[in-house]
Parts: sequence; C-alpha cells; structure tokens
Amino acid sequence: FGDDAGGRCARYATALMAVLFTAAMIGYAFQGIGKFASVYLPLGGVAAFLPDVLGDFIIEHHQHILAIAVFTVTTFYVVAGGLFSVVVTDVVQTVILTAGAIFIAAMAYARLSPELIASSTPEDFTSLMPVWRMERLGEAGQGAEYEMFGLLTIAWIAKGLLMNAGGPSQQYDFQRFLAARSVRDASKVAAAWPFFLVVRWAMVMAIALLATTGLVNETDPERVMPAVLKTHLPTGVRGLIVAGLLAAFMSTFSSTVNAGAAFIVRDLWQPLIDPNADERRLIRVSYFSTVGIVLAGIAIGWRAGSIAQIWNWVMMALVAAVIVPNVLRWHWWRLNGWGFSAGVGGGLVLSLAALFRPDLPIYVTFPAICIGSLVATVAVSLLTEPTRADVLADFYRNVRPWGFWGPVRQANVSGAEVTASVEPPGRAIFNTVVAVIGLTGLYLAPMYLVGHWHRQAGLCAMLAVGAGVVLYFTWYRHRPEAVDEGA
Repeated sequence: FGDDAGGRCARYATALMAVLFTAAMIGYAFQGIGKFASVYLPLGGVAAFLPDVLGDFIIEHHQHILAIAVFTVTTFYVVAGGLFSVVVTDVVQTVILTAGAIFIAAMAYARLSPELIASSTPEDFTSLMPVWRMERLGEAGQGAEYEMFGLLTIAWIAKGLLMNAGGPSQQYDFQRFLAARSVRDASKVAAAWPFFLVVRWAMVMAIALLATTGLVNETDPERVMPAVLKTHLPTGVRGLIVAGLLAAFMSTFSSTVNAGAAFIVRDLWQPLIDPNADERRLIRVSYFSTVGIVLAGIAIGWRAGSIAQIWNWVMMALVAAVIVPNVLRWHWWRLNGWGFSAGVGGGLVLSLAALFRPDLPIYVTFPAICIGSLVATVAVSLLTEPTRADVLADFYRNVRPWGFWGPVRQANVSGAEVTASVEPPGRAIFNTVVAVIGLTGLYLAPMYLVGHWHRQAGLCAMLAVGAGVVLYFTWYRHRPEAVDEGA
C-alpha cells in the first residue's frame, strides 16, 4: 500500500491485530496449562494450612495460580535469552516431545485391542466423511457447539481456505521463514516442519482412544490428556512425558511472546513514538512489551470459561476480523490502505462483540464477522483514493499475484518484466494439491496405526510416499537457486 498515510495505517492495523491475537493465544495457553498442571499439583493441601479467605481463594483459582507459576518461569527465560535462546530451546524441547509422543503412541497400541476399540467407538469412527449432526453426550449443554457438526465443518473449511488465500498470516510461526537466509532455505523449512508434527498426531489418537475406551475416569474433556498420562504411565516415564508436553507448551509460548514483542517494538512503538531509538533502548522496550503481553494474556485466560471457549473465539471470531482484508490485498488491485484498515477495524469490533454472545455457535458468528468486514473494506476502498500506480506496479512486478489486476497489468507491467523466480501458476496449483494429499496421508497413517487399523494406515502411508515422490520432481528440483551467503 505504499508509505503514505493509508499505507502506514494498514501497517498499524496489522500490527495491532497481531498483538491482540498473540495476547489471546497466551490466554488460551493460560487456560490449558492451568488445567494440565492441576491434575498433578492439587493445592488443596496447601490451602488447608492457610487462613480461610486465602485458602478458599487458592482452592477456587488453583488452576490459575499454577498457570501463573509456569508463565513466570517461561517469561523469565524469554526475556533473558531473546530469540537465540528460544531457537535453541525449541530444538531441545522438540526432541523431548517427540520421544514422549512416540512412547504414548506405543503404549496405547500395546494396551488397546481391536475388539476393545470396536466395542467403544461408533461404527463409522474410522470414516473421513463428516456427519451432519452429532449426538450430544455428557451433561446438559456440554458439547452443544458440536451438535450441528456439518455446519461446523463447513465453517472451519471456509476459514482454512480463506486464510490460505490471504497469504502469510504474520503470526509467530512466520518468523521461522523470515529468519531463513534465503527463499531456498525458507522452502526447506516449509517442507521439513510437517514431519516434526507427525508423532503428535499419533499421540493425540492414543490419548483419545484411551479415554474413549473407558481406560481413564475423567468427565471433563479438557482434562482427559493429563488424566490419561497420570493413569497409564509408570513413575519416571510419566515425568519424562510431562516434561515433554511442558516443553511443547513453553516452545510455543516463547515463540508467541517473542513475535508479539517484535510487533509492538518494530511496528508500533518505534515508528509512532521514537523512530531514532538505538538498539539498547529497543531491547529495553522489548522487555516491557514481553511482560505486558504476558499480563494481557493472563487477564484474557483468567476470564475465559474454558479452553474451547477461548480457542473458538480466537480461531473463528478474531481471525475472521482480518481474513477478508488479507484475501483482498492479494487479489484486488483497488484495495488501498484505508480500506484494509477499515476492514480490520470493523471486523475487530464485531469479534469483540461476539465475546458477549458466547451462546452463538461459530458457524453463525464467523460468516457474520466476515460479511461485516467485507462491507467495510470495499466501501472505504471505493470512497478513498486508490494506492499510487507506481506502488501497485512494483508490487505486481515482483509478486505477480492472481486475481483482479487487469488495470495494473495493462498499464504498467509487461510479461518480460516479471521476476524469473516466480513459479508458474499451473505448477504451483498442482504442487499445492499434491502436498495437501500427501500431508493428509502423512498425518492419518500414524493415527490409524495406533488404533490397529492397519489397512487404512498402510494406504495413507503409500499416499504420503507417492505424493513425496511426485513433489521431488515437480517442486524440489525446481526450488530457487542458492544465493551467495557472503553477499
């Protein structure tokens, strides 16, 4: 959008949404780690030795107190170590979590029999076809948001398609690609990252089957995982697994906090308050930003009623606030900075309003927020001046986006001026489809294997291997050339 007032406003709107998203994800983590820790560290014994008022407070908020304790330790090493230490701990924690996930999956495979699984799960449990309506289980009102599962599936798929059509989401995980030395190295990161997640899907299925078959007694679905580990793992091994899961939490937490602090310092504080700040002052501001984001996340998590409540709001309401402007910025030349900012702002207002109507299902709030954001984006863009022609031409020449760019293409850019590194659209679409098929098989294979569904596991594994072979010839051998690292 350029560096005029509209372009700068779009930058601030993006940074504000990223910071809010980061704080909300910290609040989600606050809820999750509190419930996880409460299974292993009940504070009732401590409360018995304290005055009644203080003891009652500890019993009522023991999950929150434990979450604050974990947050304090993690925040300290994030502030003290910076990005380098976060990268190092990410590697160590990923190794620990991988070992723990493999052990849980192997333990579940050994303890579960095909007969026990068949008697405890629905007949179509292994089917990949979603059902339109699900039977509500448990207490009255529990799981109501999943009853209309067909509409829920449609909303989630629409959200996923729009998010991918909108390009990179500028959240903490995108730092891994921006930190790469070249486009070629970034492509390696993108290809390698899914393989680190394979064992986690096996662990998820193991925990779900152990709970479904009645091998763990827990009524709160958000406490099933720690209850499974506490019930089925021997002492010592349990400590390793819990350490691995805490490592996974701390890894994600540290990356999230670092990214949020970077948005505050580089995209809000420095351009708006002190453009000439030196590195020492920027680092000092980043310390305060880190602590501030964590405190905001704790406040959000403290007020949330459950993990599911805050997760659904973040993924389907807060994301909806920015999803339409993100799509239009790539596919419509007439979108300008003011329109982008209006779409984000209008969507943000609607997503915050959704907090006061937690009874509305996400397949109602998500399209409503998207439509409101769309109206604001298009209306303000058409009522204000378009982005400067030279800015649009430069963007189109280097990115070559798809969509409605006819006026820019005809007026400013010839086919010969397009950068040679841009992948042909046809091959890009083909590689995307093949990669999606391959990743689906890669993730489903270990899940089927844990449940003793060997035929399905084998077919999914063959699908993943086949997609990998195809991508070797259509993607891997056509990656950008290596750059001179000394340049």
